[in-house]
Amino acid sequence: MDTFSIPLGLKKTTFVYFLLTGFHLLLSVSFAQLTFTNRTTAEGLGSNVVLGVFAEGGRVFAATARGLAISTDGGATFTNRTTAEGLGDNVVFGVFVEGSTVYAATFSGLTISTDAGATFTNRTTAEGLGNNYLLSVFAEGSRVYAATNGGGLAISTDGGATFTTRTTAEGLGSNVVFGVFVESSTVYVATNGGLAISTDAGTTFTNRTTAEGLGDDSVQGVFAEGSTVYAATNGDGLAISTDGGTTFTNRTTAEGLEDNFVRGVFAQDSTVYAATFGGGLAISTDGGATFTTTTTAEGLGSNVVRGVFVEGSTVYVATNGGGLSISRIP
Repeated sequence: MDTFSIPLGLKKTTFVYFLLTGFHLLLSVSFAQLTFTNRTTAEGLGSNVVLGVFAEGGRVFAATARGLAISTDGGATFTNRTTAEGLGDNVVFGVFVEGSTVYAATFSGLTISTDAGATFTNRTTAEGLGNNYLLSVFAEGSRVYAATNGGGLAISTDGGATFTTRTTAEGLGSNVVFGVFVESSTVYVATNGGLAISTDAGTTFTNRTTAEGLGDDSVQGVFAEGSTVYAATNGDGLAISTDGGTTFTNRTTAEGLEDNFVRGVFAQDSTVYAATFGGGLAISTDGGATFTTTTTAEGLGSNVVRGVFVEGSTVYVATNGGGLSISRIP
């Protein structure tokens, strides 16, 4: 079975994992009934190590350790894209899609496709990235945000043609950026030294740490909805803020998480999904007050969950070595 872990050398238990985000309606139902079907290399994935996932319409994009796998039939089958189609590297850490534009965060740059993933062009430090080692990507219109491993947050206002880099000089907690989430002019940046928040479209940042209630300063992923902010932390649970990120309350195994290592988070209204490292997928239907866990017993490919994405009535879970797990919400 494939595994894929990358020590950063910054903290003994810190590894590279990703935040996957989306903006689609979730159904308010009990999640105790979720059962999963796994998609693997047998269905066309480049690798069973799935590092991130994004879905839009009937299209599903799986970022894997050996390419970007694309499905046009809801995840039944996949076609894998690699360096042969222009990817900067076959190790793809994250993916974001807007219409026919696909952004892939790779080990060797930000790769962009304008033809739904048929062909790609790669962006590197030559176009302004602080580092070619990308961990995540987010896009909103012509603004593109690239999270780099050591080079800060790169921001483009021209669709990814050129970038300007933001670092600790502008207030980031660390130049190792695991994930980014944007709502209008507010930019949330998950770093190895805290959660950095900008209210001026990424010009300047204020950093939030354990002093404001985070379980740990190493924030692996972030998701925001209105004034509620969710921060996935490295070994100390899921931190939740209801005041726009000013203060946080931490959720751990005491509230039902199977593991306090949270690698990603997705939320809509009162439903919260936490991707944990070894404890499966934790789901809350009360805004994160309590959680129940879904594991391999319910069909997950692995209990090491890299990320989660929900579109409509379908849950997509990126797992480490177990492929892409998919479940319909009853």
